[in-house]
Amino acid sequence: MSVKIRLQRHGRKGKPFYWIVAADSRSKRDGRSLEKLGTYNPNTNPATIDLDVDGAVKWLQNGAQPTDTARAILSYKGALLKNHLVGGVKKGALTEEQAESKYQAWLEEKASKVSAKEGKLAKAEEDAKTAILEAEKAVNANRKAAAEEAENEAIKAEADAKAAAEAAAKAEEAVEDDTPQTIDEAAEQAKEEEK
Repeated sequence: MSVKIRLQRHGRKGKPFYWIVAADSRSKRDGRSLEKLGTYNPNTNPATIDLDVDGAVKWLQNGAQPTDTARAILSYKGALLKNHLVGGVKKGALTEEQAESKYQAWLEEKASKVSAKEGKLAKAEEDAKTAILEAEKAVNANRKAAAEEAENEAIKAEADAKAAAEAAAKAEEAVEDDTPQTIDEAAEQAKEEEK
């Protein structure tokens, strides 16, 4: 029986959630498994991975072959490195303490990289929110300026209409006074009186 370390798909349509399992290679993808080693949630950023590293190393030592995706996950969580270090201890190239110190140093470095990525993602999200807010402020300012301009145009048009009405009224008075005067002359006369 050949054993594979692979993913079992769970979750709803469009929101996959995977179990990392050790299973017989002949069993169905979501069928019977020998042992559940952890979970993998690709819906979060960065992806959430919960893995029993020691259990994965035990299966790797017993000859289980990971699939490509499972190999990437095991590498990301350090199971392949720990398997390599355990092999070195078995051969006598390393002591148990040296292997453990190398593994812990790698874990600390990996944790710092992950926290840096999370900080970068949070900063990018904050910058995107700020950019959206600035764009919205600019749109609102343009809208307000356009409204003020339209209001000023309306006031100017009203004043022009009022001046034209006054000029027309004066022209009528002039006609009533039997003084021949054109509307243009009356408008000019009204403008001079305003000054």
